Amino acid sequence: MSIAPKNYHVNRSVIIQRPLSEVFEYIKYIKNQDNWSPWGKKDPDMEKTFTGTDGTVGFISHWKGNKQVGEGEQEITGVFKNERLETKLRFLKPWKSESDAYIKVEEVTPETTKVIWGFSGVNKPPGNLFMVFFNMDKTVGKDFEEGLLNLKQQLEK
Repeated sequence: MSIAPKNYHVNRSVIIQRPLSEVFEYIKYIKNQDNWSPWGKKDPDMEKTFTGTDGTVGFISHWKGNKQVGEGEQEITGVFKNERLETKLRFLKPWKSESDAYIKVEEVTPETTKVIWGFSGVNKPPGNLFMVFFNMDKTVGKDFEEGLLNLKQQLEK
């Protein structure tokens, strides 16, 4: 029996003053995350390699960086035009884990879009012991909020 939560789910949202199709066309490309993701700022010298065609199922972005970003990869697992992008996050270092991530878009008005960025997964042993002391929602949620504000600024230029 464990006192750590078995599953986790984190998401945050932002309203962007741009049409849904324009927002989706931007967020479906993983390489564009370099322009707004908070993790790029944590290690500007992060090494990246890419496999496949960005914006399509099967595209993989692999990163290797400092202690703050570690090593891992993100693979596009679903592209649902003007609805959502789904990815699999595989963290290799500092510890191994897998999460399902997504970015959803919802039309608020014809010129305004709500973007929801989130991820979820299962806390497996022995990493689940770490989760007793780590507030995933608070820590990762803060990064998601920063990233979404960066995305908003990028798209509303």
